[in-house]
Amino acid sequence: MEQQIITWLSDEPMHLRALNEVQKLGLNDAWLAAGFVRNLVWDRLHGYPHTTPLNDIDVVYFNPAECSVATDERLEQRLRAAAPELPWSVKNQARMHERHGHAPYTCSAQAISYWVEVETAIGARMNAEGQIELNAPLGLENLFHLTITPNPRHAIPAVFAERVSNKGWLRLWPRLEVQEMR
Repeated sequence: MEQQIITWLSDEPMHLRALNEVQKLGLNDAWLAAGFVRNLVWDRLHGYPHTTPLNDIDVVYFNPAECSVATDERLEQRLRAAAPELPWSVKNQARMHERHGHAPYTCSAQAISYWVEVETAIGARMNAEGQIELNAPLGLENLFHLTITPNPRHAIPAVFAERVSNKGWLRLWPRLEVQEMR
């Protein structure tokens, strides 16, 4: 599964461009996450010849020494200058625990592990050697099973239901099946 995702990312010029642009920033523990990887997998599993357009490209990183929103905005501006055609969204995960009242996170993987859907908890990056790496703290199985699964660590059923409805995933990828909160 991991190698398949890496191959799919490697085969997509937009994904490679985004991975390379973020790698150039040299951010600590940085990943292109959520729909950047998830949507590509769902597209391929549905047999779509082209990728579904992204609403945004979630860039997550971890820097507890500089947690300001202004820093994220400056990084987005740098990415927009380098690749203006891409819809960048940059968030330092060192402050994101505050949104849900969690204890402070220690790294991006821990922050990702609290995201609403299991299938969304995935990131990719280009390492210094030019190889794509994945970060999937909740595993890859659900992503390949074409499910939308509530993350028990998030445990807010209303947020999960709202996202499933608002994101239009079932319309875009009709073979997906929504799992119930356990």
